[in-house]
Amino acid sequence: MLPSPPLPEPLAAPAPAARLHTGGPRWRAFLLLALAFGSGLLMAGNPFRPSSSNPAGTARAYLRFKEILSYVDRDYVDSADTEGLTDYAVAQMLAKLDPHSVYLPAAEREKADALLQGSFEGVGLDFYFFRDTATVAGTLRGGPAEDAGLRPGDRLLRVGTTAVAGAHCTTGQLTQLLRGSRGSSVALLVSRPGQPHPLNFAVARRRLPNPSVETGVLLADGSTGYLKVNRFATDTYDEFKKELGGLRQQSIKSLVLDLRGNPGGYLDRATRLADEFISGSRKLVYTDGKGEQYDTQTYAHVPGDWEQGTLVVLVDEGSASAAEVLAGALQDHDRALLIGRRTYGKGLVQQPIALQDGGELRLTIARYYTPAGRCIQKPYGADKASYQQELAERERRGEFASADHVPVAKELRFRTDHGRPVYGGGGIIPDVFVPRDSLAHCAYFEQLCRKGVLRAGALALYQRRRVALAGLRPEQFLSTFQVSETELADVGRLARLAGLAPNAAAQRRCAPLLRLHLKSYIAQSLFGAEAGHAVLRAEDAELQQALQSVKDGPALLALLHQS
Repeated sequence: MLPSPPLPEPLAAPAPAARLHTGGPRWRAFLLLALAFGSGLLMAGNPFRPSSSNPAGTARAYLRFKEILSYVDRDYVDSADTEGLTDYAVAQMLAKLDPHSVYLPAAEREKADALLQGSFEGVGLDFYFFRDTATVAGTLRGGPAEDAGLRPGDRLLRVGTTAVAGAHCTTGQLTQLLRGSRGSSVALLVSRPGQPHPLNFAVARRRLPNPSVETGVLLADGSTGYLKVNRFATDTYDEFKKELGGLRQQSIKSLVLDLRGNPGGYLDRATRLADEFISGSRKLVYTDGKGEQYDTQTYAHVPGDWEQGTLVVLVDEGSASAAEVLAGALQDHDRALLIGRRTYGKGLVQQPIALQDGGELRLTIARYYTPAGRCIQKPYGADKASYQQELAERERRGEFASADHVPVAKELRFRTDHGRPVYGGGGIIPDVFVPRDSLAHCAYFEQLCRKGVLRAGALALYQRRRVALAGLRPEQFLSTFQVSETELADVGRLARLAGLAPNAAAQRRCAPLLRLHLKSYIAQSLFGAEAGHAVLRAEDAELQQALQSVKDGPALLALLHQS
């Protein structure tokens, strides 16, 4: 989780010269540092300074690494990539600290920062890979790609001077090729079905929206609003206020806030959302770091737009960091009913520190705690590999299938405002458990998604039935459209073309899920992204549980107020 910009300077000011005369070890440390600076390895103004608690040890370690790297560079039998070796050493060092302290090279830093921006400069193209070729799934309405004439089904052969068909190009690599500075133009060579020769397009890049909050929706009961927050980015708070305002104009009485799959982002966007739900001046979150420099406490302080209405929050194992801060505050203050599964368990504060090479050190400086005192961070495990496999371990022990397998640290019991017991030890445990759809995570379905088979099948089906579907309104499509057995069998044919072994049994098991996602993609092609989401919401177990909880209002209130 990142503090919100502008960022405080992470390093203390240099000690006054008069303090150099205090104590032998400290004086020797500064002498070693003076030698290091005199060697010319560090540029003037480099912020390196020793720890106040162990200055001599820090200086010795720094000089030891410098000396060894110099010998390797000068005397090793083969040519050595000293920058690569340094990156490896830094990665290994940080991995010894915790799983979330990392060094980001300049290029990776730019990509990471872009995810938290409210807009980007690009062409507005949605694509997927099928058989190592990127195919246009759709274009942003009114965006540069649509204006230039690109269509769903177009296959990208070349972007600029770079061949991308059959080139084992990744989604990230192609995205970088399509993006660029506003006003610049990118040349696209595409193959269009039915056209004998490739087509050339020149697409002018523009600033395009990258919303973190999906369009607010009035659910089927006519009185419950639904808002999904995908991440906490630069514009999240403003987007949330706008969408909530639109729902309030429709006289909603209840709200479902969906934080599933939300990996976090800027902390203050999450706490500002919490302040919209929590009244008075109650605590929202606090941090505890080394000394008082990074100790903070955040309180509610403004009248919110939804402090009294019924609130249900959806969470799962993909809800992390800032999303867990928000969910934990709402649960600790008995403000919302949490539904779903235990959250990820990432409760560490990373301070971004800009480095001279353009890269960035994201160093853990504190831990987050909920208002009741729960630490969100889960145990690190034996090593980084075991930490990264922790979600897979949850699945193996049955935690995604049954609440009985959710570990509860009885010794870390805390109380909500109304006396309900809640537990620390890693992640936020929801009030109502809903098992994960095992079919959506079976190996066969995941392979179909990863290889682009479902999107290819949906596009083919859409193109075959486009004329017949053109006259339907979204609600008519949702209630009448069905995928036939023959059309479903085509998915198996495409799977074989993509290199998957035939698996009739797995296809039969996954048939309801395949039909659902094919219908969702076709709805998106016909009517836009919201229509595709509406198809999935109709079969969303967690959301249906939320609607049932809202319907059973007295029981919900009783749960939130029981001790």
